Amino acid sequence: MSETTSPSPAAAAADGQPELKRAIGSKLLLFFVIGDILGTGVYALTGTVSGKVGGALWVPFLIAFAVAFLTAFSYLELVGKYPKAAGAALYTNRAFKMPFLTFMVAFAVMCSGITSASSAAVAFGGTYLKEFVTAPTTIVAIGFLALLAFINFRGVGESVKANVVLTLIELSGLVIIIAIGVFAVVNGQGDPSRLVEFNTADQSAWIAITSATSLAFFAMVGFEDSVNMAEECKDPVRIFPRSMLMGMGVAGSIYLLVAITSSLLVSSEDLKNAGSKALLTVVQVGAPAFPLALFAFIGLFAVANSALINMLMASRLVYGMANEKIIPMPFAKVHQTRRTPWIAIVFTSLIAVGLVSTMDISVLGGTTALLLLAVFTIVNIACLVLRKETVEHKHFRAPTIVPILGAITCAYLALPFSGRASTDYVLAGVLLGIGLVLWVVNWLFFRRKEGIKADFDPAALSK
Repeated sequence: MSETTSPSPAAAAADGQPELKRAIGSKLLLFFVIGDILGTGVYALTGTVSGKVGGALWVPFLIAFAVAFLTAFSYLELVGKYPKAAGAALYTNRAFKMPFLTFMVAFAVMCSGITSASSAAVAFGGTYLKEFVTAPTTIVAIGFLALLAFINFRGVGESVKANVVLTLIELSGLVIIIAIGVFAVVNGQGDPSRLVEFNTADQSAWIAITSATSLAFFAMVGFEDSVNMAEECKDPVRIFPRSMLMGMGVAGSIYLLVAITSSLLVSSEDLKNAGSKALLTVVQVGAPAFPLALFAFIGLFAVANSALINMLMASRLVYGMANEKIIPMPFAKVHQTRRTPWIAIVFTSLIAVGLVSTMDISVLGGTTALLLLAVFTIVNIACLVLRKETVEHKHFRAPTIVPILGAITCAYLALPFSGRASTDYVLAGVLLGIGLVLWVVNWLFFRRKEGIKADFDPAALSK
C-alpha cells in the first residue's frame, strides 16, 4: 500500500462552469467521516436493534463494523485510483461499462443518503425535540430539511466546518452514555449476564444476530459518503486512507461501548419499548440526576449532523451523475457565487420532504442499510475487476481477500434469509422504480446525440 499526491485538478471548468471549491483537508475529512457515521443510527435505532437480538446488543454492532471496514478498503483503493465525484457510480461504470447499472447504483446511493437524512429529520422532530416542545413531527422535519438545504447551498466550506462543531457535540453525547455506564457499574449497577443474552423466542440465534446486524449496519454507514466529496478535498489520494480508517476506528469503538453500556443498564425489552428514545432511557436509569434535557439537546445536534452530511453527499452525487450525462444536465448547474450545485440541492431536499411526510423511521433506517449493502456488494466486485486497469499515480491498494470477503458478507446481509424485514424491500423497490422511470425519461427526451457514455470522461468530472 502506498500513497502519493493526487493528480492536479483542472484549473477551470468546461462550458463556463466553475469547478467545485477544494476546501476539505485531512482534519476536516476525519471529522466528516466520524460525524457521518456517528449520529442517527445509534441515537435513534438502538432500541429497535436490541429488540431483534436481545441483550447481546454489542454483537450486531461489532459485525456491522467488520463488514463496513472490509468495504472501506475497497473504497480507499478506488478513490485513490479515481479521485473524482460520483463514488460508487464511477467505479461501477468503469468496471462494467453498463450505463443502466451505473445509473441504478448511483440512484440507489442517492436514495440511501436521502432516506438516512429523512430518518434523522424524523428523529429530530419526533424524539429529541419533544423533550422541549410539542409540535407536529412532520412539520418540524420539513422545516429542519429546509434549514439543511440552506446550509448546503451556502457552501461546502461552511457545511464541513459546521460538521466539526456538530460532530464534537454528538460525540460528547455518546461519551456521556459511556461515562454513565462506567459510573453505574463501579457503583454496583448493571447486569453483565445480559451481554450474552440472545432473543431466540421465535427464531434461531443466527437469524437474531443477522437480522439485527442488517439494521445495525445503518449505524456504521457514512464512510462511503466521503468519496463523493473527493473533488472538494485538497489532496484526496494522500489524505483519504488515514482519515477514513481512523474515523471508522473511532466511531466503531464508541458504538461498541455505547451498546455494552445500554445492555448493562437496561433490559432488552425496555430498550425495545423505548424505541428511538432508548438512549434517553439509558441516561434515566444510569444517572437519574443527570438533566435529561441536556442529553436531548445533544441528540438534536447529533441527528442534525447526520442529516447535513447525507444531504451534502446526495446533492454532490446528483451533480456528478449530471456531469456524466446520466441524468439531465441542468442538475449539474453550479451557482456562480456560492459555487455549490444548487439545482441538485433543491431536488434531493424535495425527495426528503416527501419521505418524512409518509415513512416510519425504522423503515427508513432499514431501507438505507439495504440499499447500501447492495451497492457495497457491487463496489467490492468492481474493485477486483478494476485491478486490470492501471493509473499513472501511486495509490492505496487493498489485500485481494478483503474485497472478496466484503462482497460475500454484504450480499448475505442484503438477502431475505438474513432476517431482513419485507418493508425494507418494498420501499427500496418503490424508490428504485422511480429511478427506472427517470432513466426512461432521460433516454427518451434528454439524452444527447452521442448518448450516455460507456466510460467516464475525466474532463467532465472536473466541472
